[in-house]
Amino acid sequence: MSNLNLNKVVLCGRLTADPELKQTQSGIAVVSFSLAVNRRFTRGADGQSNSQADFINCVAWRQTAEFISRYFHKGSSLCVTGSIQTRTWNDNAGAKRYATEVVVDEAMFVDSRGESAGSASYVPDAYGSPSFTSEAPNFEEVKTDDDLPF
Repeated sequence: MSNLNLNKVVLCGRLTADPELKQTQSGIAVVSFSLAVNRRFTRGADGQSNSQADFINCVAWRQTAEFISRYFHKGSSLCVTGSIQTRTWNDNAGAKRYATEVVVDEAMFVDSRGESAGSASYVPDAYGSPSFTSEAPNFEEVKTDDDLPF
């Protein structure tokens, strides 16, 4: 009998609304958002390919939450990895309620800087062109041996 347990999700889609950063009472950053992810399927005997959007609820914590709320907005392409979690609680009427969502471990840029819907938004320097200053190091030319036969 195998004890294999794996709960890993990879989603790439677009944000359905601007993520709103909140904090718990103890000051931990959290952001909840929904990703629209297209699902392709074939319909009927004609084999026509169609697509339909699924709206997946996600939640991110701490630095990942801050990253998402800072650099992404409604319509932004986003790729996340995480795990599926199901929560239960009792509402005000005492009825048991359920929610299934993706708990995000990592979030990554998908669009290049010029392709994003809000290209005017700030993108970290690591994703832009390097800026060189007069303080850049001077490299000396390495002399090669021109007598090599190849």
